[in-house]
Amino acid sequence: MKNLWIVAAFAAAGFTSCQKSDVTAGNGSDTVNNSAANIIFKFKFDSAQARLNNVGQPVSVSSDHAAQSPIINSMSAHYIELTPNALTALGKGAILYKADETSAGGESAIDFDKAAKAGDGQVFYTAPIKNIRIGTYEWIRVSLAYQNATAYFHVDTTIKGIPIKQNVQGTLAGFIGYNTYIKNFKIKDSTLAVNANKKQGFWGFETVISALGYTVGGTTTGQSAGTTTVVNPIFATSPIPAGSCVVTAAFAPGKLTITGKETKDIIVELSFSTNNSFEWQEVIKDGMWEPSKGENLVDMGIRGMIPTIK
Repeated sequence: MKNLWIVAAFAAAGFTSCQKSDVTAGNGSDTVNNSAANIIFKFKFDSAQARLNNVGQPVSVSSDHAAQSPIINSMSAHYIELTPNALTALGKGAILYKADETSAGGESAIDFDKAAKAGDGQVFYTAPIKNIRIGTYEWIRVSLAYQNATAYFHVDTTIKGIPIKQNVQGTLAGFIGYNTYIKNFKIKDSTLAVNANKKQGFWGFETVISALGYTVGGTTTGQSAGTTTVVNPIFATSPIPAGSCVVTAAFAPGKLTITGKETKDIIVELSFSTNNSFEWQEVIKDGMWEPSKGENLVDMGIRGMIPTIK
């Protein structure tokens, strides 16, 4: 998918570097921020959280599709921005984090080799509060880049004349960032070489099937046949370009206020909805993912985010 959103956003915000950065930005007061504390972002993955569509409304799985709630092993983000209100344009808030990029694959892309990752309950990023302009922030934007997850698919085959029908566990590595340069990536036990840019929706899958004393394993790669869901409840006043994965949500409870006098760390738990977030086109209407029957993945998008201030 063509996408130059990140270039435009950073140009508007006055950025020229492609390195991780703590940036003072926002619409708060110019009073000096002397805080000695940090803001800490932790990841959480919740399959019971509401399943939302692109504009933040609850949505069920369409009748011609099926889906499952994967177990997320790790996730990576490309960008974190605090925004004062629903009118704040992308790149005009307080940009706290921007991952490394590279042009090694041609177009500018996320550098997967340098991407930070975190699992459930783990800290993804910590930034000094003193680097955030004093003020009040109602919304947060998190651009997701990659997820590694445990998922299930159905095997319907024959071994030595004996039919085998069973659900099998596998590991899926999904790239949901706007564009990612990948030298190689490890799915579970196997590492695949790519040495190229890959657009949003590229994935790799690894599994081992054991039946009747036989063990068959392997890896496969593919490209999602659909568009990745990116939840943005304020799309009408602060849109996100197509092809990006900038998930937007309001803080809870209330807004995030930076006074510049904080003495204790602020912990923000970013709870991501994995509620039926792996979705495929059904060929056989049985609710099971059967890639061998042509049931291609159409969506790997996170289905919402709840940022809770601890």
